[in-house]
Amino acid sequence: MLCNGIMNALWRMSSGRGYRVVAEGKDNGQGRFVSAQAVAERAGVSRSAVSRAFTPGASIAPGTLARVHEAATALGYQVNDLARGLLANRSRLIGLVTSDADSPFRAQMIAALSQALIERSNVPAIINIGTTAEDIANASRQLLRYRAEATVFLSGSPPESLVEITRRNGQPLILINRAETGLDSVHCDDRDGAQQAFEALSLTGASRFAVINKEDPSPSLAAREQAFAGFAVASGFKPSIVRAGHSDYDGGQEAARRLLASGPAPDALFCVNDLMAFGALDHLRQAGLRVPDDVSVIGFDDVPIAAWTSYRLTTLRQDPHRIAKEVVSILDRRIADPDSPPVSVYFPVELVVRETVKVRHQRSTGEIGIQVDGL
Repeated sequence: MLCNGIMNALWRMSSGRGYRVVAEGKDNGQGRFVSAQAVAERAGVSRSAVSRAFTPGASIAPGTLARVHEAATALGYQVNDLARGLLANRSRLIGLVTSDADSPFRAQMIAALSQALIERSNVPAIINIGTTAEDIANASRQLLRYRAEATVFLSGSPPESLVEITRRNGQPLILINRAETGLDSVHCDDRDGAQQAFEALSLTGASRFAVINKEDPSPSLAAREQAFAGFAVASGFKPSIVRAGHSDYDGGQEAARRLLASGPAPDALFCVNDLMAFGALDHLRQAGLRVPDDVSVIGFDDVPIAAWTSYRLTTLRQDPHRIAKEVVSILDRRIADPDSPPVSVYFPVELVVRETVKVRHQRSTGEIGIQVDGL
């Protein structure tokens, strides 16, 4: 949730008629922030001189600037960017709305976005939500109330009524791995990733293909499943599709259990994310199947655990830092030109070959571009 301290400070500074700056008390050794007035008194200058000293391009004598910086360092003073932002009608807050924030890839994505936004001088405000439309709407309304400059959705899609409200208030919305008409979005190429997975598995000589996914999958997970199944069917195979209640480790184990109970074991398995692949791998091994000798397995995301010795999972890599860079680029364009047409940016994924896929023979034609982990 958004930090209560930040929220209370924003409320105090925005109360009354228009924005106002709450008077800062002097440092009294009881935990209050050091004020600009305290710096001014220590440096023997005016309060406005302190303000100019921390305003890029402002006119101030070199000697005065040095005294102010010396006093600020001695006192531990930091500029109140919240107050400055509100006076300029710019909060610098960027909302990151997500669910399952502790899942490995989501955590990587939050870290990459936070880093990119901080480098842009923004303050990321992370809201971990549930999965209902009301959860999403409440998060967005909260960010609007506190004048977030933009909201990035890592999970879910905002309802149309909320999209209209944000448009009226001039707040950009950016979606990651989700597509909505009229909104900016950044995606990995799920179809291309599924094709790479199918081609890599087909090189093993496999004939019994399977896909595991979750029930009611996100648009991105659904696209991966549908594309992989489509490539398999087009090549003359009838893939098994098994879904579990969740797209996590337990869901992977559940799906693998259902898959083995439904008939002959597959010899090629595509998992729509790495977490499900880890669960599936452990269940397959517990059932006595050898990976990759009996069944080859490919995941999606390339979270750090995929490289662990116990898994060495062949998977498709999404680059969180590349996604974050695209989000910041879209944000810059949208703020500079609010009325420009929405953009959807797609970027490729890379097949990272480790030890869960065994290549038995090569095709006579065609090549697959792969990245071998560690090389």
